[in-house]
Amino acid sequence: MVGGGVVGAAAALALGRAGLRTALLEQSQPPPFDPQGETDLRVFAVNRASQRLFERLDVWPEMLVRGVSPYEAMEVWDARSPGRIRFEAADVGEPDLGHIIENRVIQSTLWDALDEAGVECLCPATLAHLEILPDAAHADLEDGRRVTASLVVGADGARSRVRTLVGIGVNSTRYGQRAVVANVTTERHNEATAWQRFLPTGPLAFLPLADGRSSIVWSTDTEDAERLVGLGEDAFRAELAAAFEYRLGAVTATGPRASFPLAGSQALQYVRSRVALVGDAAHTVHPLAGQGANLGFADVTALVRAIGERPGDPGALRGLRAYERVRRGENWVMMRAMEGFSALFGSRLSPVEMARGLGLNLVDRLPPVKHGFLRRALGDLKG
Repeated sequence: MVGGGVVGAAAALALGRAGLRTALLEQSQPPPFDPQGETDLRVFAVNRASQRLFERLDVWPEMLVRGVSPYEAMEVWDARSPGRIRFEAADVGEPDLGHIIENRVIQSTLWDALDEAGVECLCPATLAHLEILPDAAHADLEDGRRVTASLVVGADGARSRVRTLVGIGVNSTRYGQRAVVANVTTERHNEATAWQRFLPTGPLAFLPLADGRSSIVWSTDTEDAERLVGLGEDAFRAELAAAFEYRLGAVTATGPRASFPLAGSQALQYVRSRVALVGDAAHTVHPLAGQGANLGFADVTALVRAIGERPGDPGALRGLRAYERVRRGENWVMMRAMEGFSALFGSRLSPVEMARGLGLNLVDRLPPVKHGFLRRALGDLKG
């Protein structure tokens, strides 16, 4: 396993729990979890399918201890039309719609479980070269060590070294936008609700944290993002509250700000003989629906299942292609859907604005359609 982020660590743990001898290569080990530590700027909206994976890996109880924030509702509205839609967990008989969880909570919990599952952590370690043979793969590390395995899983991010070394191409689309992230305090509690307002330049999301604050993700044009990151705190708080229409009152405090570029990508192949890609190494999507990490965790579930259904040789191409067939099409559809939503809500053409407003309001008034969207977003309700 190359890459020890949340998806890579989940994959390593899942393979270890499945009885496969597994080694995890990572450049730097995450710090021990500190309950008093600063809240991550990076959080994930974990859906039910990802929660089920964590439950099967026996790490969900510890994540609950370290801190998760369940949200019971989600409200979306359009800045340039009267369109609005609200989803409630109770409408589909669920206790919540998902959980907002910090990156450090997921990653540290997974890492803490690796040793018990028999996963060998090679850290620090940097992959230098891969030699793929018919019956094995040899991974040469920069420090001179060599690791031999039946399967190499690349979970090493959007600039995957594994993907490059085996010659798998990638189709990428840069959106000309950046996402500004910060943790903010508002006059009123976040109401255990995930909020999203579609502005002409991109969506602004307020994601509920357990302490009543919100984690914001503000997608906007690159120049505007740089301006927002550089604003003084008072000016930023005022502009943020206005952009959010003061739904939770004034923004009274903000933490550090950062931004990251937005792009969509899809590897031309997810597998080769002895090699599989998961998570951002295989695909990236626009963050407007918060599905990036969930898609990666779904990759893990599908890969482990495909290997388990064909015991004997985990790197055999037949089993790996079964994984690719399950995941590549679904991830492509999600990427294009997010791009479509972004283009739809970014249009300033009056007929388009009117149509999307009517569409949001119509779906909000059609429970069967709305509940279908909601169940899709939740993921696998049956486990």
